Order: sequence, then structure tokens, then C-alpha cells
Amino acid sequence: MAHREIITTQNAPSAIGPYSQAVKANGFVFCSGQIPLSKDGALAEDNIKAQTRQVLNNLKAVLEAAGSSLSQVVKTTVYLSNIQNFIEFNEAYSEFFKDNPPARATVESPHLPKGAMVEIDCIATV
Repeated sequence: MAHREIITTQNAPSAIGPYSQAVKANGFVFCSGQIPLSKDGALAEDNIKAQTRQVLNNLKAVLEAAGSSLSQVVKTTVYLSNIQNFIEFNEAYSEFFKDNPPARATVESPHLPKGAMVEIDCIATV
């Protein structure tokens, strides 16, 4: 059986349900979806760029707690509450993945937790 480690950090918001912030297993870290909450639970301002930056900073904190980083992300899945925000989302997303961006899927999901405009999960190497 593969060894797995539950990852938690105070530098990202706590899980809002029965799941872990991330699980590390077999040289990978699997991050749960992050929404744009600050570590104290406040929703980021109501614009897609600010919310995207908050989500990616949350993922960065979780990845660092697992001994990884955004530069080691191999796959993201993005959920946008409104696909019309795609261009502005990409502008903010590209600030975090300038060179050699990871593989990605992006889908519209109109009912994200807490009324968020964006949610992102990822898989990274450790």
C-alpha cells in the first residue's frame, strides 16, 4: 500500500467540508479545490482577477506545506462561475505560471461554494 500524508497549513483557509487541503502520495501532492477565501475565511473582492490571485496564493501555501511549489504543478482544473470571465481569469492566472505552464482543464460551474467566481485544484510533483 502506498504511503500517504495529509497536508494542512494555517497559511491557507481551512477545509469547509470533510476533505483535506491536500494529500501527498507517491511523489505527488493532490490539492483540493481552493476558493478565494483568505486564511481567516473572508471572500476576496468581487472581481475575477483578485479572486484568481487569492486562489493561487492559497494553492501556493498548501503546496509549500507539502514540500512542493507552483513551479512543480503538472495539472490544474479550473472552475469558473461564468465562462465570460475567461480572458480576465487567464491574465491573472498567467502571473503565476509564466514559463512552462501546467496542463489545464477549464469548465463553467455556475454554483461554486460561498458564491466564489473561481475554484482551482491541482496536482504537483514533490
